[in-house]
Amino acid sequence: MHLAYPAVLAVLLFCVGLYGVLARRNAILVLMSVELMLNAVNLNLVAFDVWLRDRLHSGQALTLFTIAIAAAEIGIGLAIVLAVYRNRGTSAVDDLRDTAERPDGGDGDDGTEGAALDEPAPDEPAPNQASPKPQSSPTSQKAEATA
Repeated sequence: MHLAYPAVLAVLLFCVGLYGVLARRNAILVLMSVELMLNAVNLNLVAFDVWLRDRLHSGQALTLFTIAIAAAEIGIGLAIVLAVYRNRGTSAVDDLRDTAERPDGGDGDDGTEGAALDEPAPDEPAPNQASPKPQSSPTSQKAEATA
């Protein structure tokens, strides 16, 4: 058997997995793409083990370790994805950027630091200043409109 056939198949599998990791937004599809990449590595390990005719079969032994690590990774990864989905209601990777903690208090995207916690937003009055008009709740507005 030529080494080129499994090597080309492994390259194709790895490229499909890499595309999935870079282009997909769903966390479960990203995990599946990582699994494709690991399977491409496994295919290379076994193909080179057969091609080199290693007496210890170290490529196959490493493949077994990779499969065990991949099983643990998918189990923990799915548990994290399910926990995030229950809390956030989405498994989109782009929507989960606000879960990261930043020590500088900034949002990280534009390089500016966030406002301090005790400062009011620019459109809100300060807590010690009286607002010009008291705010009413929507239920009291409905009651006033019907009266």
